[in-house]
Amino acid sequence: MKNTTSNPLINIWLQKLQESGQRLTRQRRVIIYVLLNSERALEPIEVYDLGRKTYPKLGLVTVYRTLENLEDIGLLQKVHQPQGCNRYIKAANGHQHLLICSSCGKVKYFDGFDLKPQFNRVGDSLGFHIHDHWLQLFGTCRQCQSNLKLIKKS
Repeated sequence: MKNTTSNPLINIWLQKLQESGQRLTRQRRVIIYVLLNSERALEPIEVYDLGRKTYPKLGLVTVYRTLENLEDIGLLQKVHQPQGCNRYIKAANGHQHLLICSSCGKVKYFDGFDLKPQFNRVGDSLGFHIHDHWLQLFGTCRQCQSNLKLIKKS
């Protein structure tokens, strides 16, 4: 396995996983390494395939269980997409919103704008108290835009 100490979050995630009662197995370390070194939202099968390049004995069931555990302790979150919530990304740091490339799946967080007054107006008009929101924007990243321009030229 590659040096997993290059990303300072790895040790934090491992500690939180252990504090939640999970053993720190090589499989879980590989899964965390894959997740923290991805700029894209990943499906469980992608985590599995990428992890098996480093650790061929990685089990698919372990991937699913580890993803669930990491989500339960707030380190991962599912990405909501038209085809379902089947991809995972690192959880936001504080109140942030998400921008997702519809072509390659690359994700970027950005600081949230203060939308609370607008949401409160909507909630008040419909008899709801708004206590949270999750905002995702879909677009095409620069790399995919460049690739599309190249395809159109040829």
